[in-house]
Amino acid sequence: MEFQIPEELVALGKQRIEPYPVEGFVRGGGPLKPKLLLIGEAPGENEAIQGKPFVGRAGVELEKSLDQIGLTRADVYMTSPVRSRPYQWKEKRLRTGEVINKKYNRAPKKPEVIAHAPILDYEIEHLDPVLIVTLGNVGLQRLLGPTYKVSEIHGELLNMPIFKLENLESSNFIQTSQSYTIIPTFHPAAIFYNPRIREQVSLDWKAIGEYLQKITQ
Repeated sequence: MEFQIPEELVALGKQRIEPYPVEGFVRGGGPLKPKLLLIGEAPGENEAIQGKPFVGRAGVELEKSLDQIGLTRADVYMTSPVRSRPYQWKEKRLRTGEVINKKYNRAPKKPEVIAHAPILDYEIEHLDPVLIVTLGNVGLQRLLGPTYKVSEIHGELLNMPIFKLENLESSNFIQTSQSYTIIPTFHPAAIFYNPRIREQVSLDWKAIGEYLQKITQ
């Protein structure tokens, strides 16, 4: 059975993100009882167009990692701290010499993370995942705070409280009373910019698979 975000929460998310330079809305998706909860960063251009998480090149890389531990997209729930594509306008010079303005992806800013925080909080609370895998710094820092860096703790097994929005009117995050099990790793798109981390990513996913195997025995 697919997990569904309530429509009123979707409407609230769209309303809260409206003041910012973003486009589209990706609900996230996966089964009610996922083997993993994957938390990325924010949709890119392809995700915003198709309304699905992790499509395109990053999606292919992620599917390779899942296959490495015997899982498919159908086994996991995919989501992100921000559901709309953050973009910025930049000039691009075409081969003809013409210069055009083009939208480029950018990292989400804190107010945008706050705007969609109620959605991620709802997913985590109601999915109650056995393991959360954060993909990149945005998801990691949304859960654990700005001092955590994926380059320093990727592949580590963590068990600790996470941050959630204090309330809908607040911009403050408070820690949950419940602890969650988390293994951070790199965002699948990071391999395109830094191919040297491919082996590290593979080892991280090996650790994820070994943990899942351990808790299901």
